[in-house]
Amino acid sequence: MSGNYDIGLMGLAVMGQNLVLNMVDHGFNVAVFNRTTSKVDEFMALDEVKSKGNKLVGTYSLKELAAQLKRPRKVMLMIQSKDAVPAPDLALYPEKAAIDGVIADLFNILEPGDVIIDGGNTQFLDTERRTKIVEQKGLLYIGTGVSGGEEGARLGPSMMPGGSSAAWSLVKDIFQAISAKVGKEKSIPCCEWVGPRGAGHYVKMVHNGIEYGDMQLICEAYWMLKLALGYTNEQLYDVFTEWNKGELNSYLIEITRDIFSVKDKATSKPLVDLILDTAGAKGTGKWMSQLALDLGAPSTLVTQAVYARCISAIKDARIRASQLLAGPNGTYKGDAKSFVEQVRKALYASKICSYAQGYVQMMAAAKEYDWQLNFGDIALLWRGGCIIRAVFLERIKEAFDADKNLENLLLHPYFQKIVADSQDAWRNVVKTAVELGIPVPAFMSALSYYDSYRSANLPANLLQAQRDYFGAHTYKRIDKPGEGPFHTDWIAEKK
Repeated sequence: MSGNYDIGLMGLAVMGQNLVLNMVDHGFNVAVFNRTTSKVDEFMALDEVKSKGNKLVGTYSLKELAAQLKRPRKVMLMIQSKDAVPAPDLALYPEKAAIDGVIADLFNILEPGDVIIDGGNTQFLDTERRTKIVEQKGLLYIGTGVSGGEEGARLGPSMMPGGSSAAWSLVKDIFQAISAKVGKEKSIPCCEWVGPRGAGHYVKMVHNGIEYGDMQLICEAYWMLKLALGYTNEQLYDVFTEWNKGELNSYLIEITRDIFSVKDKATSKPLVDLILDTAGAKGTGKWMSQLALDLGAPSTLVTQAVYARCISAIKDARIRASQLLAGPNGTYKGDAKSFVEQVRKALYASKICSYAQGYVQMMAAAKEYDWQLNFGDIALLWRGGCIIRAVFLERIKEAFDADKNLENLLLHPYFQKIVADSQDAWRNVVKTAVELGIPVPAFMSALSYYDSYRSANLPANLLQAQRDYFGAHTYKRIDKPGEGPFHTDWIAEKK
């Protein structure tokens, strides 16, 4: 017997609640469930929920949730893996993660052709594994990135689904209806099928890693203007207002502008100046950096951004060091307006390098895990709803439309020209930061990546000689292509 509800959702934290209300607003009937069943009662008692009438129904078990759904049934999980629920079959599910336990329970409730959807920030290897296990049971599986936070979930997120390809047609109408819309008359949904198994969650992870880089670069630009020029928050507000009108137009530039205008009600001081300078993280940036190392992809920007958060966290140690370690401490002596423009150019050029690295890593992952990814379409998924949404993403789409085999964004004429035009400013900002002792690790990393990438020759010849000297790791020769590898007894040759 089939129920009357289009989709079921388990997990009524804020993200889950907002997605449910978004779905109902777009004409879908939704059944909800939460392991702590009192949350079901609390949610159903909200005035906004009661106003939806019978378009929403609360349930108190997975079995009851499934019974309310139309066939093929679609169950979306918005739960956190750290909420441990031991899996019934630990041989099949070596991890005691919440989602594994719920999936195991659903095997006893759902039928072949039904769909399980994981909408959390899941490590993509788990999604790779779960897709295969779920498909072996005759069910379909989707791992979808959902970006945009609480506001995005309610008003329209960016969604990056991957998994069982046969499941896409079953959820496409729902996902594209609730996602953010861009383009002419807001008609293009920021949601499209990404690829098989863990591809969707991988792309979401790269999105989050790029987000780390973007945020760190913006913070370094802010710090240069504040320390090198002595700009006030009012002046910073004006600068970011101007920046948001041009190439840097984006959600993160916009909210940064707004932050500078907010005063603390208790003290009337700028609120941002009262916030402790220790940054938190949820781990997706670290995942991207770790996986980049596994692939040999040089995603240096996200790695520097992660390390910047790490060093921010050792506040007490930094205070002690600040009293003992010497360094320059001055201000920029040149024209302030000109230097602001230089910082803008450095920020944009560094941002291009950050996205270039993210795309190179996705290309490497697609090859490693046998995914056919449409890189231009991925840029479209990020144009609305998500944290890194920006006008700039249109340029990435155009670049891959022009050359589907583009190996690095830096090689596309538009990005080549931007970086070429920005180089003098970029280098001067980094040089000024060094002279004044202002830390800008992401700016430096971006510039170093650019200089390394454009270099036909690097000092790795000496590195290979060192490796061969102490470990007989061998090397190749430029004068004997196709031959080798070679090994030298360096001690004997020295004699």
